[in-house]
Amino acid sequence: MHALTHDDLLGLERYARERGEFRARAMTHKRARSVHLGAHLTLLFEDRVTVQYQIQEMLRIERIFEPEAIAEELATYNPLIPDGHNLKATLLIEYPDIDERRRALENLRDIEHHIALQVADHAPVLAIADEDLPRSNDSKTAAVHFLRFELTPAMIAAWRDGAAVTLRATLPAHRVETQLDAAQQVALVADFD
Repeated sequence: MHALTHDDLLGLERYARERGEFRARAMTHKRARSVHLGAHLTLLFEDRVTVQYQIQEMLRIERIFEPEAIAEELATYNPLIPDGHNLKATLLIEYPDIDERRRALENLRDIEHHIALQVADHAPVLAIADEDLPRSNDSKTAAVHFLRFELTPAMIAAWRDGAAVTLRATLPAHRVETQLDAAQQVALVADFD
Protein backbone atom coordinates (compact mmCIF):
# COMPACT_ATOMS: atom_id res chain seq x y z
CA MET A 1 0.00 0.00 0.00
CA HIS A 2 1.25 3.44 -0.78
CA ALA A 3 1.18 6.44 1.52
CA LEU A 4 -1.56 9.05 1.36
CA THR A 5 -0.78 12.41 -0.22
CA HIS A 6 -2.43 15.78 0.00
CA ASP A 7 -4.28 14.96 -3.26
CA ASP A 8 -5.95 11.94 -1.59
CA LEU A 9 -7.62 14.14 1.02
CA LEU A 10 -10.90 16.01 0.75
CA GLY A 11 -10.92 19.73 1.46
CA LEU A 12 -12.75 20.86 4.61
CA GLU A 13 -15.86 22.07 2.76
CA ARG A 14 -16.19 18.91 0.65
CA TYR A 15 -15.50 16.68 3.65
CA ALA A 16 -18.23 18.50 5.60
CA ARG A 17 -20.71 17.69 2.82
CA GLU A 18 -19.62 14.05 2.45
CA ARG A 19 -18.70 13.28 6.06
CA GLY A 20 -21.78 11.21 6.93
CA GLU A 21 -21.35 8.86 3.99
CA PHE A 22 -17.55 8.75 4.35
CA ARG A 23 -17.84 8.00 8.07
CA ALA A 24 -20.38 5.22 7.49
CA ARG A 25 -18.08 3.57 4.93
CA ALA A 26 -15.07 3.92 7.25
CA MET A 27 -16.94 2.42 10.24
CA THR A 28 -18.09 -0.56 8.15
CA HIS A 29 -14.54 -1.00 6.88
CA LYS A 30 -13.12 -0.84 10.43
CA ARG A 31 -15.51 -3.52 11.72
CA ALA A 32 -13.88 -6.28 9.66
CA ARG A 33 -10.45 -4.97 10.69
CA SER A 34 -11.16 -4.95 14.45
CA VAL A 35 -10.12 -8.00 16.44
CA HIS A 36 -11.09 -8.42 20.08
CA LEU A 37 -8.46 -10.25 22.06
CA GLY A 38 -10.40 -11.16 25.15
CA ALA A 39 -12.78 -8.73 26.82
CA HIS A 40 -10.45 -5.75 27.18
CA LEU A 41 -7.99 -5.71 24.27
CA THR A 42 -8.92 -4.61 20.76
CA LEU A 43 -6.61 -4.45 17.78
CA LEU A 44 -7.69 -2.16 14.98
CA PHE A 45 -5.67 -3.09 11.91
CA GLU A 46 -4.90 0.10 10.02
CA ASP A 47 -4.81 0.69 6.27
CA ARG A 48 -5.26 3.59 3.82
CA VAL A 49 -9.00 3.88 4.56
CA THR A 50 -8.68 3.93 8.36
CA VAL A 51 -5.75 6.36 8.19
CA GLN A 52 -7.51 8.67 5.73
CA TYR A 53 -10.56 8.75 7.99
CA GLN A 54 -8.35 9.63 10.99
CA ILE A 55 -6.59 12.40 9.07
CA GLN A 56 -9.84 13.80 7.67
CA GLU A 57 -11.29 13.94 11.18
CA MET A 58 -8.19 15.64 12.58
CA LEU A 59 -8.27 18.24 9.79
CA ARG A 60 -11.98 18.84 10.47
CA ILE A 61 -11.70 19.07 14.26
CA GLU A 62 -8.60 21.29 14.19
CA ARG A 63 -9.82 23.27 11.13
CA ILE A 64 -6.52 22.60 9.39
CA PHE A 65 -6.23 23.81 5.81
CA GLU A 66 -2.65 25.10 5.52
CA PRO A 67 -0.50 22.84 3.28
CA GLU A 68 2.31 22.65 5.86
CA ALA A 69 -0.04 21.57 8.64
CA ILE A 70 -1.69 18.99 6.36
CA ALA A 71 1.77 17.65 5.51
CA GLU A 72 2.44 17.26 9.26
CA GLU A 73 -0.74 15.20 9.69
CA LEU A 74 0.23 13.02 6.73
CA ALA A 75 3.71 12.52 8.19
CA THR A 76 2.19 11.57 11.56
CA TYR A 77 -0.36 9.05 10.29
CA ASN A 78 1.15 7.59 7.09
CA PRO A 79 3.49 5.31 9.08
CA LEU A 80 0.36 3.40 10.20
CA ILE A 81 -0.26 2.19 6.63
CA PRO A 82 1.09 -1.35 6.00
CA ASP A 83 4.05 -1.75 3.65
CA GLY A 84 2.91 -4.92 1.85
CA HIS A 85 4.82 -7.40 4.04
CA ASN A 86 3.45 -6.38 7.42
CA LEU A 87 0.32 -5.53 9.34
CA LYS A 88 0.00 -2.44 11.49
CA ALA A 89 -2.50 -2.11 14.30
CA THR A 90 -3.62 0.21 17.04
CA LEU A 91 -3.94 -1.72 20.31
CA LEU A 92 -6.65 -0.36 22.59
CA ILE A 93 -6.88 -1.41 26.23
CA GLU A 94 -10.51 -0.85 27.13
CA TYR A 95 -12.01 -0.74 30.62
CA PRO A 96 -15.08 1.49 31.05
CA ASP A 97 -14.59 1.96 34.81
CA ILE A 98 -11.82 4.48 35.55
CA ASP A 99 -10.56 2.75 38.71
CA GLU A 100 -10.60 -0.67 37.07
CA ARG A 101 -8.72 0.79 34.06
CA ARG A 102 -6.07 2.34 36.31
CA ARG A 103 -5.46 -1.01 38.04
CA ALA A 104 -5.47 -2.88 34.74
CA LEU A 105 -2.91 -0.53 33.18
CA GLU A 106 -0.63 -1.21 36.14
CA ASN A 107 -1.11 -4.99 35.84
CA LEU A 108 -0.72 -4.97 32.05
CA ARG A 109 2.60 -3.12 31.96
CA ASP A 110 4.52 -4.24 28.83
CA ILE A 111 1.47 -5.95 27.27
CA GLU A 112 2.40 -4.20 24.00
CA HIS A 113 5.54 -6.35 23.85
CA HIS A 114 3.54 -9.54 24.38
CA ILE A 115 1.14 -9.55 21.43
CA ALA A 116 1.83 -12.26 18.87
CA LEU A 117 0.33 -13.26 15.54
CA GLN A 118 0.66 -16.81 14.20
CA VAL A 119 -0.18 -18.10 10.73
CA ALA A 120 -0.91 -21.86 10.80
CA ASP A 121 2.13 -23.71 12.13
CA HIS A 122 4.65 -20.97 11.30
CA ALA A 123 6.56 -19.45 14.21
CA PRO A 124 4.60 -16.70 15.99
CA VAL A 125 5.47 -13.12 15.06
CA LEU A 126 5.86 -10.86 18.08
CA ALA A 127 4.60 -7.31 17.58
CA ILE A 128 7.07 -4.46 17.35
CA ALA A 129 5.53 -1.81 19.57
CA ASP A 130 5.50 1.97 19.75
CA GLU A 131 8.27 2.77 17.32
CA ASP A 132 7.38 6.46 17.46
CA LEU A 133 7.83 6.82 21.23
CA PRO A 134 7.59 4.73 24.39
CA ARG A 135 4.10 4.70 25.87
CA SER A 136 4.72 2.76 29.07
CA ASN A 137 6.72 3.57 32.15
CA ASP A 138 7.98 1.61 35.14
CA SER A 139 4.57 1.54 36.81
CA LYS A 140 1.97 1.22 34.04
CA THR A 141 1.23 0.83 30.38
CA ALA A 142 -0.69 3.27 28.19
CA ALA A 143 -4.22 2.57 27.01
CA VAL A 144 -3.19 2.93 23.33
CA HIS A 145 -0.22 1.38 21.50
CA PHE A 146 0.86 1.12 17.89
CA LEU A 147 2.00 -2.32 16.72
CA ARG A 148 3.70 -3.73 13.62
CA PHE A 149 3.77 -7.42 12.67
CA GLU A 150 6.41 -8.39 10.08
CA LEU A 151 5.48 -11.52 8.11
CA THR A 152 7.61 -13.70 5.87
CA PRO A 153 6.61 -14.47 2.27
CA ALA A 154 5.80 -18.06 3.35
CA MET A 155 3.43 -16.78 6.06
CA ILE A 156 1.71 -14.46 3.61
CA ALA A 157 1.35 -17.27 1.06
CA ALA A 158 -0.15 -19.59 3.69
CA TRP A 159 -2.56 -16.84 4.78
CA ARG A 160 -3.63 -16.31 1.15
CA ASP A 161 -4.23 -20.06 0.89
CA GLY A 162 -6.65 -19.88 3.83
CA ALA A 163 -4.42 -20.93 6.74
CA ALA A 164 -5.70 -20.21 10.24
CA VAL A 165 -4.45 -16.98 11.82
CA THR A 166 -4.30 -16.59 15.60
CA LEU A 167 -3.62 -13.55 17.78
CA ARG A 168 -2.34 -13.99 21.33
CA ALA A 169 -1.55 -11.91 24.36
CA THR A 170 1.29 -13.76 26.10
CA LEU A 171 1.87 -11.54 29.13
CA PRO A 172 1.74 -13.88 32.15
CA ALA A 173 -0.80 -11.59 33.85
CA HIS A 174 -3.10 -11.65 30.81
CA ARG A 175 -2.97 -14.68 28.54
CA VAL A 176 -5.68 -14.80 25.92
CA GLU A 177 -5.97 -15.78 22.27
CA THR A 178 -8.41 -15.62 19.40
CA GLN A 179 -8.52 -16.95 15.88
CA LEU A 180 -9.40 -14.51 13.11
CA ASP A 181 -12.74 -15.21 11.50
CA ALA A 182 -13.15 -15.51 7.73
CA ALA A 183 -14.15 -11.86 7.23
CA GLN A 184 -11.17 -10.63 9.25
CA GLN A 185 -8.78 -12.88 7.33
CA VAL A 186 -10.08 -11.60 3.99
CA ALA A 187 -9.96 -7.97 5.10
CA LEU A 188 -6.41 -8.20 6.43
CA VAL A 189 -4.87 -10.31 3.66
CA ALA A 190 -5.53 -7.34 1.34
CA ASP A 191 -2.79 -5.47 3.25
CA PHE A 192 -0.19 -7.66 1.56
CA ASP A 193 -1.02 -6.41 -1.95
